[in-house]
Amino acid sequence: MLDRYEATSFTHEGVTKPVYVRGSGPAVIVIHEIPGITPEVIRFADWVADAGFRVYMPLLIGKAGNPLTPAYVMRSIATLCISREFHILASNRSSPVTKWLRALAAHAHAEAGGKGVGAVGMCFSGNFALSMMMEPAMMAPVLSQPSMPFPLGAERRAALHVSPEEFQCVKDYCAKGGKVLGLRFKGDRMSPPEKFETLRRELGDAFEGIELDDKDANPDSPAPRPHSCLTVDLVDKEGEPTMEAAKRVISFFQERLLATAR
Repeated sequence: MLDRYEATSFTHEGVTKPVYVRGSGPAVIVIHEIPGITPEVIRFADWVADAGFRVYMPLLIGKAGNPLTPAYVMRSIATLCISREFHILASNRSSPVTKWLRALAAHAHAEAGGKGVGAVGMCFSGNFALSMMMEPAMMAPVLSQPSMPFPLGAERRAALHVSPEEFQCVKDYCAKGGKVLGLRFKGDRMSPPEKFETLRRELGDAFEGIELDDKDANPDSPAPRPHSCLTVDLVDKEGEPTMEAAKRVISFFQERLLATAR
């Protein structure tokens, strides 16, 4: 499924990671979920590219193209737990990898041009798009089933895995007319409702939250319960709520990157 992507890499402060690139137009960074760049993540990235964007898909963990399996998920979680790039329990600070992602956003904007850059994070990377707002080129942050910090205890259930400085940047962006889009399944324990409650309280109408019914998830998903809004739990059929949610993400990128200025 990666045949249409150019396999590149990006280096910042001595850290090099693979990045798969496809399309033309303003840049959108698609940040994969656990366990990695699965076929379903590539499918969503294809939709973004086909909508008129240049997709940058970095590989943070796992192997590109591998399908989701329980064993693969467990290996990826183990990597998250021991890697210095991810702080899975941090409530008031972001993971170090977000600095690399901000640099990637600046690079993508310089290469692709346009008004700015969009980004969508999923699961463990769900809130990374908020931290990336420290990069001035970032204009369209999307949070799909944001899960970090892992929701152990009331404080972490409501936390957003960003530093106060980063979140103030998000607030300033919203005060100037910016928007933040979020998606989750209503029964998802890994991405609990308290995170969206925090976003609504702090950002007001600038936050658009889409909360999907669990019954609308893909019945053939390999996941044990509804979680992945844009990938394995999406029903790839016109009119399905999950498909409409995916379309809303793409229209959000179009509104922020093609139709309006920051």
